[in-house]
Amino acid sequence: MSTTDIDTKTTATDLALCWLRTTGCLMLLSVHGLPKLLHFQHELGLIEDPFGLGRLLTLSLAIFAEVLCPVFIVSGVLTRLATLPILFLLAVSVIWVHPEWSLAEGQFAWLLLIVFSTILIAGSGRLALGASLSRRWPLLREL
Repeated sequence: MSTTDIDTKTTATDLALCWLRTTGCLMLLSVHGLPKLLHFQHELGLIEDPFGLGRLLTLSLAIFAEVLCPVFIVSGVLTRLATLPILFLLAVSVIWVHPEWSLAEGQFAWLLLIVFSTILIAGSGRLALGASLSRRWPLLREL
């Protein structure tokens, strides 16, 4: 078996990364992102503003992290870059907004932190649109 054969084969790791990207993003979208987007006015009254940016900007940034970034991650385009706003949002949520949460109360946020930090470390794998685009633009491979 040559190196070329190994490079073109889909491995269990590629399937696992695709599964992790897809399921993690669908969970984030369905539980947090889409409800914020669909009920924007209601969420505007509920959202915490830990950095004093204003509720509108804070909610807009949360929607960016919970709706737009998962779309990039699922497609495998700029995957590592797209995990950063999500990880920041989750860390702010656990550390500043809900410091009173026990591990049991914050387990969903901690699990999402684990999922998206794994994606940050591993990247998207070969089953991603970004993998085919990176052949054309090698810089995308690292992002």
